Amino acid sequence: MANEETEGRMRPSGWRVPLAVAAVAGALCYLLVGQVYGGIPPLPWTAIPTLLLLAAGEGIAAFHTRRRIRRAPGTEPVEPLSAARLVALAKASILVAAFAGGAFAGTALFLAGRLTAPLPRQDFTVATGSLAAAAVLLIAAYLLEWSCRVPDDEDGENGPGPA
Repeated sequence: MANEETEGRMRPSGWRVPLAVAAVAGALCYLLVGQVYGGIPPLPWTAIPTLLLLAAGEGIAAFHTRRRIRRAPGTEPVEPLSAARLVALAKASILVAAFAGGAFAGTALFLAGRLTAPLPRQDFTVATGSLAAAAVLLIAAYLLEWSCRVPDDEDGENGPGPA
């Protein structure tokens, strides 16, 4: 039976599910790109700034949310529903970043053996840049999720209370 005190509480994201998502996406993209590479257009570079903009937004949200939850001077407390929405965004972004990172890693792995031709070299550069951007988003998403945690009450009486 589950502990009544922890029942219904949201748990931090682990590393196993995102790793499995990335591994499956990487394997599938490696196989898929291997089958259709000659008939697809070049990889668009737009994934890189898109993922980086998402990461920047989540990083900024993490910074401000952490300050508000810690009740830094000059900040307003965070509404519990807003904190829950930010956690949901972070959890979804972790999975999106894992999927995108795995997909671009599989694509880059396939293209790594074909770098003598110009188009595969360009696609490899885009895939590795997108993989790096997905890693930045993954870090920002974990940071946003971490920033939404309510600090422990040290003295048991006069702590900051709920977010």
